[in-house]
Amino acid sequence: MLALPDVRRFVARVDVREPVLRVWVAIAAVAGFVAVALVSPQPGQAAWFAGENSDSQTLVALGVETTIEREDVTVTAGYSGLPSVGNPARGSAQAIALGLVTDAGWTEGEYRCLVALWQRESGWNHLAENPSSGAYGIPQALPANKMASAGDDWASNPATQIRWGIGYISARYGTPCEAWGHSERRGWY
Repeated sequence: MLALPDVRRFVARVDVREPVLRVWVAIAAVAGFVAVALVSPQPGQAAWFAGENSDSQTLVALGVETTIEREDVTVTAGYSGLPSVGNPARGSAQAIALGLVTDAGWTEGEYRCLVALWQRESGWNHLAENPSSGAYGIPQALPANKMASAGDDWASNPATQIRWGIGYISARYGTPCEAWGHSERRGWY
């Protein structure tokens, strides 16, 4: 990995006025942003590195939603197509999850990852059961009775399932976006 001063020296040498180089820089930028969005869909750090002239500039971004417009090239990076979540209905499973995500100190980006993850897993149905594996509930716990550690009403209470699911994600993956990334790569979390 290049240190920050090495990156600045490298970027200072890039001259995107050459037509062939401009195409390769655009392709590399798009590929880089797509890879970042797939690997780490959470908001993170961004840094702007400028070369010695205005024609050699590079943006290094990690999971941020941003658009870069440079002459005839536009690159957009972000949450890999995660839907906007808006404000969930009061008392809904998603509202309960939003409160727990906020209590955990996680960002809206983490909440978006959680919404997408559990939409894929169960459609936010607290009675969802996978007939082939036996996974159950909003977080699709396997075995289902693992959720009893969060409350005796685990089979019928969305709040209990969500509490257990948040704890599971936190212990196993650290954040919902890490769980989402794993699910994107493996098809399960």
